[in-house]
Amino acid sequence: MSQAAVATTEQSLQADRVENNPRKVEAFARIFNEIPVRGLIRNLTVTVEPFEVAGRAFPLTLNDSREAPNCYICCPSSAYIDYAIDETRNFSSSPWLQRAVRALVSACAPLVKATGLDHQVQVNNWLFSTNPVPLLDRQTIAAMRAELTARYPDRAVIIRSLNGIADPSTISALKAEGFRMLAARQIYIFADRSAAPPMTRDMKRDRAKLRTTPLQIIGNDDFSEADYARSEDLYNLLYLRKYTPLNPHYTACYIGEMHRRGILQLAGLRDHAGQLVAVTGLFENGATLTQPIVGYDTSLPVSDGLYRMVMAMAQDHATARGLFFNMSAGAAEFKRRRGAVPDIEYNAVYIGHLPLRRRVAVRAMETLLALIGIPLLRRFEL
Repeated sequence: MSQAAVATTEQSLQADRVENNPRKVEAFARIFNEIPVRGLIRNLTVTVEPFEVAGRAFPLTLNDSREAPNCYICCPSSAYIDYAIDETRNFSSSPWLQRAVRALVSACAPLVKATGLDHQVQVNNWLFSTNPVPLLDRQTIAAMRAELTARYPDRAVIIRSLNGIADPSTISALKAEGFRMLAARQIYIFADRSAAPPMTRDMKRDRAKLRTTPLQIIGNDDFSEADYARSEDLYNLLYLRKYTPLNPHYTACYIGEMHRRGILQLAGLRDHAGQLVAVTGLFENGATLTQPIVGYDTSLPVSDGLYRMVMAMAQDHATARGLFFNMSAGAAEFKRRRGAVPDIEYNAVYIGHLPLRRRVAVRAMETLLALIGIPLLRRFEL
């Protein structure tokens, strides 16, 4: 089979589900030009600008190694070392395993530092934990690589959030153009885009909870300035206090700006006093949905089902619009029981223009992640 035929076959394996509307890319970059970054995401230092190549638009972020530790969405050392060590809290029932994994991660810290990946230019970075990637062919990738390595000759070029379910041909094209694939985490995909996907028992229970809840279900047009502040509080209760303070510290200003400019859609639940008790922020990009904002009042009884209901609202949003729903990482058993399937997510990195020591370090890191990281991610659903 000819090389052109192979490329066509690979291309057919992946639908172009991600749009990256140029107006939204411009609006997103404009937020960071108008408002100081720390007023938007408290634990992040970053420069954001729009980038266009081969007729495709992308948000582009720039980060310097001297800014580390930085939020993991722009800082691989934070993602692969600090966040990974924090994740060992999931092994608290097995202290020996917790100590072993921490020791392993700590031993890898010098290697991660040697890669220099914190000094980076990142393509398609919407500053979410999950950034759906548009379909990329070799010609587009080659043009992107040439322009960015010329503009930023001392920076690694990075694309996050690639997975084998959504991005098989893009991953193949990136590898062919010299990108290395670094395993990052295990994510969960709800890919059934039919009008009536099979409902698991848990999905049925969640919808029943939504139908009978005394709480008021509110939609995208029902949010006020006070709700943005409350949304920040609810997000913090879940992602920063219950999970880890290493997650992005999204502010009320950020949530409000993203909502008003049409980048995020919001939904939630109010109590009888009119106070928001649960919130979700949905990022709809072409035919793909992600859920970067989730929060609820963790002081309320688990039996209230707040998390279950906002997750059901997101799944229903995807089903109603025929969207491919990337449910991101975490809550593995919960997501499996609601029809999602696991896959490994990768960061694609290009370092071919950088010094030999950095290239060697990245290749060693790629190998270690493939041999040790991926089995751990799959075994412990991290």
